[in-house]
Amino acid sequence: MRYLPNGTQMSAADKYTIEELGIPSLVLMERAALKTVEVMEECGIDTSKALIVCGSGNNGGDGFAIARLLLENGKHPKIFFAGKEASLSAECRIQKKTAGNLGIEIITENPEGEYTVIIDAIFGVGLSREVSGKYADIISWMNEQHCRKVAVDIPSGVSSATGKILGTAFHAELTVAMACVKVGCELYPGKIYAGKTVPVPIGIDTDRFSEDEEVCMTYDRTDIPQLLPERKADSHKGNYGKVLMITGSSGMAGAACLSAKAAYTAGAGLVRIYTAEENRNVLQQLLPEAIISCYGRYNESELSGLLNWADIVCIGCGLGMSDTSEQILEAVLRQVRVPCIIDADGLNLLSRHIDLLDRIQAPAILTPHMKEMSRLTGYTVSEISVRRLEIIEEFTEKYPVVCVMKDSRTIVKERGRHFFVNLAGNSAMAKAGAGDVLAGVITGLVAQGMNTYEGALLGVFLHACGGDEARRLKGDYSVLARDLIDGVGKSMDISGQCSDR
Repeated sequence: MRYLPNGTQMSAADKYTIEELGIPSLVLMERAALKTVEVMEECGIDTSKALIVCGSGNNGGDGFAIARLLLENGKHPKIFFAGKEASLSAECRIQKKTAGNLGIEIITENPEGEYTVIIDAIFGVGLSREVSGKYADIISWMNEQHCRKVAVDIPSGVSSATGKILGTAFHAELTVAMACVKVGCELYPGKIYAGKTVPVPIGIDTDRFSEDEEVCMTYDRTDIPQLLPERKADSHKGNYGKVLMITGSSGMAGAACLSAKAAYTAGAGLVRIYTAEENRNVLQQLLPEAIISCYGRYNESELSGLLNWADIVCIGCGLGMSDTSEQILEAVLRQVRVPCIIDADGLNLLSRHIDLLDRIQAPAILTPHMKEMSRLTGYTVSEISVRRLEIIEEFTEKYPVVCVMKDSRTIVKERGRHFFVNLAGNSAMAKAGAGDVLAGVITGLVAQGMNTYEGALLGVFLHACGGDEARRLKGDYSVLARDLIDGVGKSMDISGQCSDR
């Protein structure tokens, strides 16, 4: 697990490190410069003729120090000072003077000539205003040059908190991030401008982030072994949960099959599908491992019996929007006392009866895509895109649920817990049925005893890793939802946790 702070959170950690731990700002600056040079070398970037574009703040100070290190390595750096002399921070002033004393050329106008790399050190993580005037012109000029492009900590012009482009932004292929990658470099469109992001340790204390739920976090593949629920040698199917999947209206057997198979693949012990009678035969053939129970119309006593049987409920995948579906959803939300995952048509029906969330007496996970989130909250999709962290936090403060807001960067939030931003996955997953698979994976994990927040986080991540595995096998265009299930299984197997401990 690693953190993805915004600029304000990172600045607070920086301040604590300097003032409380006593590590001078100049020491952090030297380490930042050293790590940036190391990463460029590791990435094969030719720094023989580098142009470092520096601002007046500490980000600019990093840039001046980078130029000095390149000079010491036998390179021929040039510095383009884009800031204002009167605005120099104390540390940046020292670094600028040192670079000048060493004879490094410092210019203040757009330079002529060709460069092997342009290194952006104009603005740091604190930028919140629109980039305009001279700075916008300089960034445009930098983007037009035909050479490698590297950003120090964050590309100038990208909001560290939201990924919004503040007028214009430097288009980097590599961003070397100090201590932590900033969340704005991973949210779109900021990710497009940040390129490959590499966090480097420079001595900043980030332990305090664990106490601040406002700080975003993410997982890496190496985290999977520690996250998966344990499977003991002396166990049976009852130890891994009885799942009730209320899925698949008439003609939607595929959604029921995908979600149920995904739950089994994630480790659930027993899956029962409660579906429209028309789906019985096809589901018995597609997934003989599942128990098939069917309805023709709403049957309250039958549904109550199934809810009493289940250890976990998943409702909504291909459920449809009929009166019967609506009755089933309302009854489930009134009666359920075990964890409940609500997806797809379940969410669309819920948007008509959102007050049911105030009265639900069980842990619940909602998995809306952006349009479904719009129906649940009343915000437009464009508003959610711009204010996604703010809106998902507002929603989970209002309702006692885990919300999994699906997008190219899926975000998970529960009141009192960290934001989770998923960085795995790819565009090959943008296919019908992918959401059904996600709902099933989360269900299968929670069925094994994981709490709803942790099960949602791991489910989102495994689903995305499954997509990455599927793309490796089938490319960007030909992945089907069923391939994600195989990919999830492979991702779990890679962790070494499929065998008994």
